[in-house]
Amino acid sequence: MPAVGDVSGDLPDDPARALPGFHPALKDELTFPLAWGTSPVTDFEAWRRAARATVEEHLLVDRQDTTPYAPEFAARSDGDGYTRELVTLSLTRYARVRGALLTPHGRGPFPAVLLLHDHGSRFDIGKEKVVRPWYDGTRLAAAQEWAGRHFDGRFLGDELARRGYVVFCADALGWGDREPLTYTRQQALAGNLFHLGSSLAGLLAREDERAAGFLASLDRVDARRIAAAGFSLGGYRAWQTAALSDHVAAAVSVCWMTGLKEMLVPGNNSLRGQSAFHMLHPGLARHLDIPDVASIAAPRPMLFLGGAQDHLFTAEGVRTAYARLRAVWRSRGAADRLRTETWPDVGHAFPARMQDDAFAWLESVTKTPA
Repeated sequence: MPAVGDVSGDLPDDPARALPGFHPALKDELTFPLAWGTSPVTDFEAWRRAARATVEEHLLVDRQDTTPYAPEFAARSDGDGYTRELVTLSLTRYARVRGALLTPHGRGPFPAVLLLHDHGSRFDIGKEKVVRPWYDGTRLAAAQEWAGRHFDGRFLGDELARRGYVVFCADALGWGDREPLTYTRQQALAGNLFHLGSSLAGLLAREDERAAGFLASLDRVDARRIAAAGFSLGGYRAWQTAALSDHVAAAVSVCWMTGLKEMLVPGNNSLRGQSAFHMLHPGLARHLDIPDVASIAAPRPMLFLGGAQDHLFTAEGVRTAYARLRAVWRSRGAADRLRTETWPDVGHAFPARMQDDAFAWLESVTKTPA
């Protein structure tokens, strides 16, 4: 989600007023009847299957399990204690995608992190937001500026590789090598996909799910110890991938968790269109709230971090979501596998001290073989 964004076209200053009366009435009708604890399904594994099937149905993009990855590797070089290479592969049958793959020096198999980049309304860089672009000097300045703004100058992927993880990060559609978007073209892309019976958010979810499977297929990776991690939109993608893929053993989500109703308030970016379409699965809210979807991953280890100064999410929305998540993990006797924290002096950012905390937690749940 963008930190700021202009409203284009004929949208009113307050997007919530576009449907006076209708918008709050629809919101009031949402009861999330498939949520764990509300659903008539009382066996948790049966509930997980039913909830996941419901999410998958609303992705509007079918499973891609039979599509060969057919990876092609290039631009290999050494980093600080790890090897870097570019890999081009088929995450779906629709396109070839390029990603950065980092592998620690030494003898594997290693634990791995599927690192999912953010949105931020900057599209010329994707994977380069979190992996230092050794292969493209023209993108390095943009990548360094982004890392300086959000990550205290660190590249998250390189940090994780130095700590002993295989790291994979690919461009999402509309970023980096994949026909970079502009802010105002997002809605057009989403609309075109809807006309074609598909979904921008659904395609993103399917590609991330498949990327987790790609990591699991590599001999260098211990398939029992794969985590998904990301900041902002990447944080949303991390918990969503954990919900959809059994290849993901743990997840770290930074600055993206809220209750849906508490997010849909006047002035919120989610009501503007544009960037919201990367996270919008039509009709899913008739069944599940946002934390209900994340709870499909229970009782696997999950870390949710947020900032109290993050203006993209209401404090009430974060509290509501965290409470819902904790209730689900407690119901599974796994309260110790879930951390939900709000850092009082942090905004929409992932500073170094927060990274160190997250990486220490990640090491505690992934460095011991299952």
